[in-house]
Amino acid sequence: MLFDIFFSISQTPDTSGHKPSENQMFSNFLDQVELADELGFGVGWVAQAHLSTEIQKRNSKPVVPHYPGEVGLCTDFFQIAQKMFSRTKRMEVGSAVLSILASGGPIAIAERVGSFIALHGMQEEECRRLHIGFSAGRFEFMARPYGIVPRDPVEEEAWPALRGQVFAEAAEIFLRLLNGEIISSDMIRDTILTRENFRSDEDWSNVQKASMKHNETNELPDFIEIPHRYEFEEIKTIPQEWRRELLNLVLGSHDPKLQIEVNKWRPVQVFNLSITPPHVIDATHERMKENYHLDGGEWNRSMMPRTIMVFVNDEDGLTPEEQSLAAKREAKAALSTYWSALEGTIDPAKVERASDNAVIGNIDEVAEQIMNRFHSSDRLMCWFDFFNHDSERVQRDMTAFMTKVAPIVNEVRK
Repeated sequence: MLFDIFFSISQTPDTSGHKPSENQMFSNFLDQVELADELGFGVGWVAQAHLSTEIQKRNSKPVVPHYPGEVGLCTDFFQIAQKMFSRTKRMEVGSAVLSILASGGPIAIAERVGSFIALHGMQEEECRRLHIGFSAGRFEFMARPYGIVPRDPVEEEAWPALRGQVFAEAAEIFLRLLNGEIISSDMIRDTILTRENFRSDEDWSNVQKASMKHNETNELPDFIEIPHRYEFEEIKTIPQEWRRELLNLVLGSHDPKLQIEVNKWRPVQVFNLSITPPHVIDATHERMKENYHLDGGEWNRSMMPRTIMVFVNDEDGLTPEEQSLAAKREAKAALSTYWSALEGTIDPAKVERASDNAVIGNIDEVAEQIMNRFHSSDRLMCWFDFFNHDSERVQRDMTAFMTKVAPIVNEVRK
């Protein structure tokens, strides 16, 4: 089993109410990065965020109206990645997950990827990869200032479904530019909405009616053509001669059709959360075995990183039983704080379900939970700083996991 690490750099009050300064947040993060490299974590994944979560509460349609502080401070993944590579020797670096709809859109981000790896790969002996996890972005407000908003009444009505199609268009542009292709918008997929794109007959009917009214026709359309979001003549990004073997791409989407579609252009792996049901995990692996781009080689389970919150307690002076109870208290406090921040209320049922999808306890309990819940070939993206700003404690937990839990898991699995 492979173990990666996830860094959230989330500047929001922890369970004690403590919220560090921005400088302290970055200092804690870089200390943890250096330790993660020493401990042998494979990839250091960093959460990406844009624009102030606090200020978006004033918007007419706030996405997370109760979230205190900032959901994340990594607004420029490429600068963060450069710092991480410069401070580590073995660990690779990944974005989890970069929105290609924000920060200038897919063209600008494709150019940044090429520029970064052109510099990163200048030395022939450099073999550490940059992993670009990309998505539409979890929080819609971060892409709105970049024009990712409905353009007419039809798009307004169709927006919940249409936003995913905008991302699919952006993904094709992004991937083909990374291939080094010369493209224009005329070469990119068309967006045509049908009943299949919507969750219910009612949703589709409302969009049909909006289209009929907007286009002043007398019949409900069977399909609706949506103009390209990105219009451009022939372009090609520069630099062009960067080492593409140093780039690994991972899609942050559960859409089966999109997982297949992006692999038409180049190898693209898939993210999955630890809370994803087992049957969805298995179905995704089967789908990717059939559709993963040939240039990426044979599909294997480690190509789908799985996020897991780790609440391990190996604190000195406690018996294993006391460590177990303390870990459960810590997990419940963190998860309650999270749901309160996300939704404004603490839902005991959601806290309980989230607890079921974390690993919680002393060394032996956490090892046993991992072995019972995950396949021996899985890649786990371990999250230690979840609503925890005690960096010394986070680093102790990281150390306990990699020096005690991981050896148990991989020794038993041999």
